[in-house]
Amino acid sequence: MGIWFQLFTPEDLNRRGEQTMAEFLGIVFTEVGDDFLIATMPASPRTKQPLGIIHGGASVVLAETIASTAANMVVDFEQYYCVGLEINANHIRSVREGTVQAITRPLHLGRTTQVWSIDITNEQGQTTCVSRMTACVLQR
Repeated sequence: MGIWFQLFTPEDLNRRGEQTMAEFLGIVFTEVGDDFLIATMPASPRTKQPLGIIHGGASVVLAETIASTAANMVVDFEQYYCVGLEINANHIRSVREGTVQAITRPLHLGRTTQVWSIDITNEQGQTTCVSRMTACVLQR
């Protein structure tokens, strides 16, 4: 179970994302580890910009989707919820085709804030984007 308050399967997480931007962009959760989540996103017309490469904004959506999901899995969801407070991204390598994979891990799990790192790689395992998201923990 690791860091998670409640354990979800990738299938649970994908159901939660139905009819959202994540589903529209083809983001799919594939693994829940003890202290990490993994999700993928295709290079498709929905995620590409006019130059034929994955749009930087799509990479940021992938990063925030996976980190926000992880942030909410760490808290007692009946009492708290987490929202993105800040996100940054460095786009390192472009992607024209295939699928990218994102992995997120916590850097800080505090009472009122969390900080998550997100690394996005191409099918060859090369880093395409590194991101960091700060989440605010709010009481319901």
